[in-house]
Amino acid sequence: MKLVFPNGEHSQALLNPGANRIGSSPDAVIMLTQPGILPQHCVIHITATGANLQVPAGGGSVSVNNKPVTDLMSLRSGDSIQIGPVQAKFAVVEAARSISADSADEDSGATRVRMAVPKYVLRGVSGAVFSKVFPITGPTVIGRAAECDISVPADEMSRRHALIKPTPDGLSVEDLGSSNGTYINNKRVQHGFLNPGDELRLDAVRFILVAPGMEMATQQLPSGAKAPAARGAVGSTNHMKWAMIMLVAAVMIMMVVLLLRK
Repeated sequence: MKLVFPNGEHSQALLNPGANRIGSSPDAVIMLTQPGILPQHCVIHITATGANLQVPAGGGSVSVNNKPVTDLMSLRSGDSIQIGPVQAKFAVVEAARSISADSADEDSGATRVRMAVPKYVLRGVSGAVFSKVFPITGPTVIGRAAECDISVPADEMSRRHALIKPTPDGLSVEDLGSSNGTYINNKRVQHGFLNPGDELRLDAVRFILVAPGMEMATQQLPSGAKAPAARGAVGSTNHMKWAMIMLVAAVMIMMVVLLLRK
């Protein structure tokens, strides 16, 4: 699902599962800076069953198909949304279907829109997010609160725990004053940078950043644990060290014996 801005105030924006905040705030999923846009003007919630537009307490003026929205309204593909002075159109992006031989010559006249592949995906590897995946296409707030872009119902999470933003080279990570901390590869950070394969830990809740097409070489282990291969490598290194010491000692003994025989 996406928003299209026919007058060019913003490029077309894909909507993530969960809460997509729209407003002038820098951490909004869709940031609009036109006069009359409030920091959190409205929110579009994407669920498994559809989309709903919400005007939160203190939000701005919003209408759908010229009908003012005062609380919550469901959205359908093609709906026209007026966000303060900005006009937008809500659209459902459908995955392209395979074309059978019988229907290859049929053309409905409509152009199919291909679903854009997100550059980065967070994969949950512990607790409430285990095995879940979260495409990251814009600024994303992770926390316990229901209005967060990624809402995690875990007591150890702060209501607004961390903010992540895509960049050309990875994800920037900012702790939002959480009680239990934000960690990248077990190092606590206030501001940090997440590369594909790195672990993001919000207290006990863990994610791995995956780039599409990237295969994880090994199964993720509990935080702080060492992989068996790594332990084996350390053991092999120690054995080689002692073998070298014994070899040098044997050579020295042989040299002494040869000298004594002369």
